[in-house]
Formats: sequence, structure tokens, C-alpha cells
Amino acid sequence: MEIKINKSNFEREILNSDKPVLIDFWAPWCGPCRMLAPVLSEVARDYEGKVKVCKVNVDEEPELASAFRVASIPMLAVVKDKKLVNSAVGFMPKSRIAALLA
Repeated sequence: MEIKINKSNFEREILNSDKPVLIDFWAPWCGPCRMLAPVLSEVARDYEGKVKVCKVNVDEEPELASAFRVASIPMLAVVKDKKLVNSAVGFMPKSRIAALLA
């Protein structure tokens, strides 16, 4: 399951998460973001209970995008223990996303 993130649930869902969090920074008008969506759904199913998969719409949450220094989308960020531990920009296959989580 993917969780929609906004300013009001960011701390609870990401900073206070007891497991690693994969954040997808995206926008509805972004072609590569739409291509990545089904891949992220697979990752969410494969890692259910081990990794939390979250989505941030950069148009609706510009402050969160700015906090993560998002310059291009799609951008994936991995947060563990309140720290950004990995990130990557652009469409990528499931194997590359798995490597980000490792």
C-alpha cells in the first residue's frame, strides 16, 4: 500500500516510522512518474511489512519537495531512522529500486 504524504502526516508517517520509508516525489503531469507508478506498486507489495512506500505530489507539497532538494522528478528518497540514506532521479526498474533499499 502506498501512502499519500502531506505536511500534516509527514512526521507521523516518515520521521516516526519504525521501518525504512521509500518516498516517491512525483506530479500527475510527469510522464516518467506515471511509468514508475506500477513499478512502485509492485515494490510496495513485495516489501509489505518491511518498507513503507509513500508518495509526495510536488505540486501540492512544494515545501516537502524543497526540504528534500527535489530538482527533477520522479525522485525516490529512502529515509531510515529520520535520515535520508539514499536517493535517485528518473524512471528505474524494480531491481534498481531494490538496490536503493538495500
